[in-house]
Formats: sequence, C-alpha cells, structure tokens
Amino acid sequence: MGIFEELQARGLLAQLTDEEGIRELINNGKATFYIGFDPTADSLHVGHFMALCLMKRLQMAGNKPIALLGGGTGMIGDPSGKTDMRKMLTKEDIDHNIECFKKQMSRFIDFSDGKALLVNNADWLLELNYVDVLREVGPYFSVTNMLRAECFKQRMDRDGGLTFLEFNYMIMQSYDFLELYRRYGCNLQFGGDDQWSNMLGGRELIRKKLGKNDAQAMTQTLLLNSEGKKMGKTVSGAVWLDPNKTSPFDFYQYWRNVADADVLRMIRMLTFLPLEQIDEMDKWEGAELNKAKEILAFELTKLVHGEEEAVKAQESARALFSGDGTLEMPTAEITEDMLRDGVIDILGILANSGLCASRSEARRAVEQGGVTVDDEKITDIKKTYAPEDLAGDGIVVRRGKKSYKRIKMVK
Repeated sequence: MGIFEELQARGLLAQLTDEEGIRELINNGKATFYIGFDPTADSLHVGHFMALCLMKRLQMAGNKPIALLGGGTGMIGDPSGKTDMRKMLTKEDIDHNIECFKKQMSRFIDFSDGKALLVNNADWLLELNYVDVLREVGPYFSVTNMLRAECFKQRMDRDGGLTFLEFNYMIMQSYDFLELYRRYGCNLQFGGDDQWSNMLGGRELIRKKLGKNDAQAMTQTLLLNSEGKKMGKTVSGAVWLDPNKTSPFDFYQYWRNVADADVLRMIRMLTFLPLEQIDEMDKWEGAELNKAKEILAFELTKLVHGEEEAVKAQESARALFSGDGTLEMPTAEITEDMLRDGVIDILGILANSGLCASRSEARRAVEQGGVTVDDEKITDIKKTYAPEDLAGDGIVVRRGKKSYKRIKMVK
C-alpha cells in the first residue's frame, strides 16, 4: 500500500484536482507540498493536529513538506469559514507567535538537512507594493468568480458587508502558491474545506501566469477531510499543544472523553497505529470503546508531549477514576490573598483554579450539580474551605466529567 492509498484508507482525503497525478507524486516521493498556518496565537491547537500529522506521514514517505507561516497574511486575517473579521495583530505579536509555532512543529516535522522547509510569506508579501499587485496578479482574477466563493458569500449579509481588506486574502494566498512554486518547486498544496476556493485560485494563477502546459502538469491541489479538524474542537475553549496553556494531563483527558461515535474514526485519522490493528478495533463496542479512548488519548499525548508525559497522564487519569489521588494531575495553587476572612468559598476555588472563567460561571456549575470535591457533589454555593483543608495533597475538584484539578494551599 502506497502513502496515497493509506491516506484514503484513513479517511483523510476529501477532494483532489487530479487523483492519478497526486497518487503518482506522493507515492514516489516527488511532492514538495505546503500547508499554511496563520500565527494568530502563541501556540498551535488541536485544530492544527491533522495537518501536522499529515505532513509527518508524507515526509516519512519521502516527500518534502513546506510549513508556510503567514507572517504576511496574518496582518489582515483570513475570512474563510468565519462570520466576524479576525482581530488584527501587531507585527511584534505575529513574530512572537511564529517563533512559538516553529518549536512545536519540530515535534512533528524533521527540518534537518533540507528535509523540510519553514517559510514565512512575509518575505515576499510585505515587499510588494500596490501597483505591483495590480500589474502582476490583478489581471488573472475575476471579481465575479471570487464573489461566488463560499468564504465570501457568508460575509455579504453581515453588517458592513465584505471589506476590501478581507477580499484580498484570496489573492494573497494564491500569490503564496505562485511564490512557493517559483522559489522551491512546490507542486502540491493541502488545505481544509474552507480553503478550497483560495487554493484553486493559486493553481489557476500559476497556470495562467506561467503557461498552461507547464503549470497544469506541475501543480496539484488536495482538499483534506475536515472531519478530523471539526472533531478536534472543544466547546469549552481551545485545547493547545503548548503544555503551559493545556497541561499534558488535560490534553490526555480531552481525547479520553471524546464521544463513542468519534473515537474509532479519530484513531484512524490521527494516530500512526497500523491500519491492520485499527481494522480489528473497528469491531469494538460497548466497554471496549473506553479502551479505544485510552489508546487514542495515549497515542496523541505521546505525539505532542512525549512518551513519559503520556504515561504520567494515563496513570494519573486512571488513579483519579479509581479513587487513588496520589498520582500527578494538574494543580492549582490557592494563596493567602485569595482568602476572605481566613477561608475561600467553592466559587472562589473554581474561578481561581481556571475550572470556571468567573464566579458567576462557577455559581451556575454548582447550582446545576456539576461540581464535586473529593467525589462529593457540592450543592451549596457558600461552601468554604480553610487553609488546613487544602494542606498536604489538597483536594481534587471536578467540574463535569472532563475538567479536574488538585487544589493546594501555598504560603
């Protein structure tokens, strides 16, 4: 089985410009491909996970990845799949975020000896002037066709409509593919379903500008199955790859608590377990799905944080459910300045620990019966704890089924 057939079997491919052309490229290690990442935060998150794993798979098969960081496109923001305009970042914010991305990507992609490239589109986009863009790119884009793109349609009815700033994102992303083709021989681009119009725009720009016969044979576009990205989103907020933003334990617990209906698909799409092993797991049901969730959580935590942290997270999770609270789990510290009249109430614990965003959210959680302390449900919003209650190993506070923290008093 070639890498193309494996990607198909894992359910990772959604739409392709030329199936046979792409099959020949990646099965023979001839693809120099790119995936773009806009540096809108100082950490990658689980929404990026499938793209990073895909880059790793293709590199292992002999293809060359280009991780394109959007230092230029990040200056205006991508409207794709969104109804609100993204907040503009300063150049300093973007540069900082890019440095954070580089470190995290290195866990997935081998950048040594030219095996992969890390490129910033600010290197060419920020040097362009308006007249250059009009002359070099403008003639190759039909405004009528651009307005048919789904990413723009959904903005048209918004108050204020589609801004000219946002309208330019497709042109900028298309220009990226042209530059990557020129500079590095990039012949394949990947992206999610909200990027399809932008990616086709880039392929058409290369074809029209450099000659149909040359570029049509040399560039391809592949749409990723966005199901894995959608499953990798959480209602309660972003799950980050940075351990300082989402601890390895919380990261493990996020995947451990996926829905029964999703776990086997996620194992197939996101882990590197052999397909033969996964095919056997497809027969699992009932209690066996809990074992599958443990496998998913362990494998993905190992990928992001290393095997040692994955083992610790798994042991801590098992200890939590077995009632043995002695193993390591995320800890929140209560300090004297958080006390009122020498004690702290349950709402204060929830808010100060990060289990709830505010006291009002904490109140709702308690009133709805979603809070336990050392496995005892808390129903009194005025319940208080003295420093001695939080001494030693402290207490284990749970909010719902997915959020847990050990609470300790520190001087």
